[in-house]
Amino acid sequence: MSIKEAICANNAPKAIGPYSPAIKIGDFIYVSGQLPILPDSGEIVEGGIDAQAKQSLNNIQAILEEVGLTMDHIVKTNIFMTDLSEFGIVNEIYGSYFNEPYPARSTVQVAALPKNAKIEIEVYAIDTLALEVICKEDCNENTCCCKEE
Repeated sequence: MSIKEAICANNAPKAIGPYSPAIKIGDFIYVSGQLPILPDSGEIVEGGIDAQAKQSLNNIQAILEEVGLTMDHIVKTNIFMTDLSEFGIVNEIYGSYFNEPYPARSTVQVAALPKNAKIEIEVYAIDTLALEVICKEDCNENTCCCKEE
């Protein structure tokens, strides 16, 4: 029995090599770099960096949804781009997928990406669902361990 669990999602692309789309070990989820690949065709989405950034983030969202998580469970992202002059566009799109507090993030320019993609995004998430339930149960009008909504 392995303590690692591979995560695959029907609404996200299949791996294009010898790797898992994501691995869960304990409460940690490591999502492999997601290219802007359309799940149904296996091809890069048509359009510029905006369409590609959205597709990469949609693929990440689909993988997390497979285990009942949301983008709010992401604690760290790594973005790989072939042209940092397009960073402003990516930054705006990226911001629309997350709420404060935003995940920690690194963004780097690379010479090339598989399938000639313009972007690839990998993330690390933590499954805090059990803690969220406990927190909600412990909240009352005198004390609350939760962030107020």
